[in-house]
Amino acid sequence: MRLTEVRYGDGTPIDGYGPGFFRVGGTVHEGAVLVLPGSVTSWQGYDAHDPIAGAAERIDVILVGTGAEIGPIPEPFRAKIEAAGIGIEIMASAAACRTYNVLLGEGRRIGAALLPV
Repeated sequence: MRLTEVRYGDGTPIDGYGPGFFRVGGTVHEGAVLVLPGSVTSWQGYDAHDPIAGAAERIDVILVGTGAEIGPIPEPFRAKIEAAGIGIEIMASAAACRTYNVLLGEGRRIGAALLPV
């Protein structure tokens, strides 16, 4: 079997996660994190939808990691993101990290908003 190195282009892969942290592009971020093309910042949760909506020209879909288990997101958050023309996929944060890396490796225009596990 031959393994091929995955190339992420301009994106930053999520290297790992654990209780209360995410490691993105080799840097550990405590708490919730927002990963968008060209930036990795702390995320203040569902009330902080403006940075995501503002990335509408750079992403098609935002993966929302709801923590250790999949859970609902507030309707006002969903409405603001969808009004910006961005699709939303909701999943547990661990699944969101894995899915983000796969889609990033495919060259997709993707972002991730992750609550800690």
